[in-house]
Amino acid sequence: MPESVGDGLDRALEAAFTRPVPKSAQTRMRYLVRQLKGTKAVAELLGVSQRTVERYVAGKLKRPRKDLADRLEREVRKRWQPQVRARAKQKAASTDGLVLSTRARFGFAAAPGTTDDARIRDITQALPPHWAARLFTARDQGATEQQLQRITADGLAETYFRAGDTRAHGLDVRFTDVERIDIDL
Repeated sequence: MPESVGDGLDRALEAAFTRPVPKSAQTRMRYLVRQLKGTKAVAELLGVSQRTVERYVAGKLKRPRKDLADRLEREVRKRWQPQVRARAKQKAASTDGLVLSTRARFGFAAAPGTTDDARIRDITQALPPHWAARLFTARDQGATEQQLQRITADGLAETYFRAGDTRAHGLDVRFTDVERIDIDL
């Protein structure tokens, strides 16, 4: 399955966590109940009955089905340490930027007669804070994976291919077939 920019951003933020994410189904369920202020909201979120949530909280049920375990982990990770996550985003968007390491297909379009066929490239590049801010803002506003890839392509075009507009003026970069993407803050 191809990697996504959104997943890379999530993994980068998770690397900033100062405490481990709860492991057991019971502690995860208790955490969600506290966050969502009730078992009914958690049941609706996870697609199970309210009674099932209550059984996990009480410790009567311990091992959820694979699909429920995956949903439970995803929802807890999404909400875990929101202040740490916000600080990491702010730091990347204001001072540090981020480092993007990817293996993907890059194609180019430029002035007539100066095109380059797409090919797989391995690129590791630091993106300045304003690109980190654009990516996080788009992600928070519900951008699609295609939109996140377009922002990433624009950032790589500016910093890697055009070297801050010192060369390859007007080069349009296409970023597709992402095989791997790692983002570090």
